[in-house]
Amino acid sequence: MKKAFKDRALALSVWLAAGFTLSAMFFLIGHILIKGIPYLTPSLFALSYTSENVSLFPALITTLMTVAISLAVAAPLGIFTAIYMVEYASRGNRFVRLVRVTAETLSGIPSIVYGLFGMLFFVTWTGWGFSLLAGGFTLAIMILPLIMRTTEESLKAVPDAYREASFGLGAGRLRTVFRIVLPAATPGIVAGMILGIGRIIGETAALIYTSGTVAKIPENLLASGRTLAVHMYALSSEGLHTGQAYATAVILLLVVIGVNTLSAFAAKRLAKV
Repeated sequence: MKKAFKDRALALSVWLAAGFTLSAMFFLIGHILIKGIPYLTPSLFALSYTSENVSLFPALITTLMTVAISLAVAAPLGIFTAIYMVEYASRGNRFVRLVRVTAETLSGIPSIVYGLFGMLFFVTWTGWGFSLLAGGFTLAIMILPLIMRTTEESLKAVPDAYREASFGLGAGRLRTVFRIVLPAATPGIVAGMILGIGRIIGETAALIYTSGTVAKIPENLLASGRTLAVHMYALSSEGLHTGQAYATAVILLLVVIGVNTLSAFAAKRLAKV
């Protein structure tokens, strides 16, 4: 009787937590849509930004470029590091333990600290200045632990029977990893990359210190630019274009949903290969 009561109480708490989470999510999305949709005018998507149209199009292009730069740096490093830690390093390896502790430590550092580091190292020391390259590399360091840990857990989740069957058929370790293990772990790896993309798209503090806030389409990787999140922050902080800030939030939601959908589709296709 006592155990049944505990089970019911636990189930009730789970349902309450799920209901609260869904309610909060729908409330936030509904609030943003109601406030932002009326301000989605053609002038908001003009090719160039002015103080009259406060166009978000340059920020949208900058966001996509920042995501591409960050993933191009962080994804290969994170995935191959995880492959080494799971598939090649011996159990109890001290170097692997050190890398895991370092990754967990980096995951807990506030974004403003990453921004200050990026400003001192990428902006000042390397001479890149306020640029997409400085912002992209700073965000790559931020999401690297996330991609590495999710990839590591995804590789560990692949049954050892897959590896043993591949070795039994005469395949080497390299072929086994890339033809058997990685395809099976692809959904988890892509999930980690989606989380990383979400953090990139929603980041503001680190980018203000590294990429800058110039409201135009960057001419090259060493040019300054603002992402959608920084654009929304700038509009809301000024207090003159609050409606356009909500409209930018609507586009930000659509970008995140679109990226998640495309990533999930790509994960399914790659898993079937």
